[in-house]
Amino acid sequence: MSWNPPISLAPFSRLWGTLAFRLTASYALAGLFLVFFATASLYLVLVSELEKSTDLFLADKVHVLRTMLRERPDDRDALREEIELESAARRYEQFYIRLLDERNTPLLMTPGMADQLDLAQLASQTQSRPDRTIRVKGRDGRAFRTASASAPVGSLAAQTDTIEIAIDVSQKEELLARYRFWFWAILLATFAIFPLVGYRIARRGIRPVEEMATTARHITSTNLRERILPEGYPSELASLASTFNQMLDGLEESFERISRFSADIAHDLRTPVNNIRGEAEVVLARPRTADEYRDVIESCLEESVRLSDLIGDLLFLARAESPLTHLRRERVNVGELLGGVREYYEASAADGGISLTTNVGDKPVVADLDRTLLQRAVGNLVSNALTHTPRGGAVVLGTGVDFSGVDFSNTDFSNTDRSSADFSTIRIEVSDTGIGIPPEALPRVFDRFFRVDSSRSQGSGGTGLGLAIVQSIALLHGGNVEISSQPGQGTRVTLHMPASSSCAR
Repeated sequence: MSWNPPISLAPFSRLWGTLAFRLTASYALAGLFLVFFATASLYLVLVSELEKSTDLFLADKVHVLRTMLRERPDDRDALREEIELESAARRYEQFYIRLLDERNTPLLMTPGMADQLDLAQLASQTQSRPDRTIRVKGRDGRAFRTASASAPVGSLAAQTDTIEIAIDVSQKEELLARYRFWFWAILLATFAIFPLVGYRIARRGIRPVEEMATTARHITSTNLRERILPEGYPSELASLASTFNQMLDGLEESFERISRFSADIAHDLRTPVNNIRGEAEVVLARPRTADEYRDVIESCLEESVRLSDLIGDLLFLARAESPLTHLRRERVNVGELLGGVREYYEASAADGGISLTTNVGDKPVVADLDRTLLQRAVGNLVSNALTHTPRGGAVVLGTGVDFSGVDFSNTDFSNTDRSSADFSTIRIEVSDTGIGIPPEALPRVFDRFFRVDSSRSQGSGGTGLGLAIVQSIALLHGGNVEISSQPGQGTRVTLHMPASSSCAR
């Protein structure tokens, strides 16, 4: 017993899964339906019009005979001419008429009518459907349309005759047969041509999509400069191409940032590790005194602390970018927090000959913030300001409430404390009179590991992560950070933190 493996449907499923095949099938089916509907409608209209013209001809003949029988019943010559002679003069669509009296005795009949039609069958069919046209078959198979009508004789209608009339419609039947032949021929041609035309249209329509796919295949992590030119594309695909290009711009920028970030991490981690290794190798090269060993250990400890701080900053930035990061909000008096930060850095400012003050106003500003993160952000700003402010300069910490998002032009504040209004924004500023930042460096100061000093000097102990951490803290609170600077005049960094209706008092 032989076994035939089942037919695999995988090729058909893959074919149906292509957009070109689906578009081709849609175009072909839609075209076939439209052609079928159009030709079928025309055929039905043609049939209706032909039947209508035949029925009108029969009705006209019946009307003429009724008129003659009513008005001129004794004019037998006119009746004979109308019944026996007129049809003989017609080459096509010949008609036959028979006039019967009340006893169904034939009075007049078109010559040859008995040869073409079964008169007994004709009489039975027309009598069962008076005043209606019916279709019958002649003796030789030709088609006829027949009708029967009663006709009063004379003005007094002393008797009633019966008119039977039949017209040859075989020519019209042949016309309809030829039409049906061409109807099916056109459908078959449409069935063969439309898929080909639909496939050409589909391939032409999806060509831009294939070009976009080809461009996308060329894009790798090392080649992000490929772009799709939207010119000449339909508006929908042009919009898709523009969106795709914007995505590639973002990816390219992100990859470049990651590459710089990786290089900076490698450099900043390698420096303290190399320092520790170098000092260890030197001290082990020969016996040392206890003081020399202590100095090396203290130097290694200092490098280890800097390395630990760098790793801590990197871990904080990684956690800050996680969507699962949650703030530990609490009621924070921003003025008091700035005062605590000032006290912490006051000794460092005094050693550098720098004035460190706060400007918090008379009314306290209280908001729901993460105290630890806010202290870290302000501490980073103060540390940067002290580092880049020469002796004799000044660093000022300030806070306030902004109402720029609300229209108070028609509000009377004579009896209202404006700082208690709804929809406020907490503002925290750290300004200095230091060396400032060049304009070309301002757009990048919040990038990780970016330093205005291109030599990457580590003399100040900075890692280039301070402002990046400040920005992350502001974004975690739903706010933002702004910076303005003039070389040689100083720098101002402003944190904007949204506050609820009860946060500012």
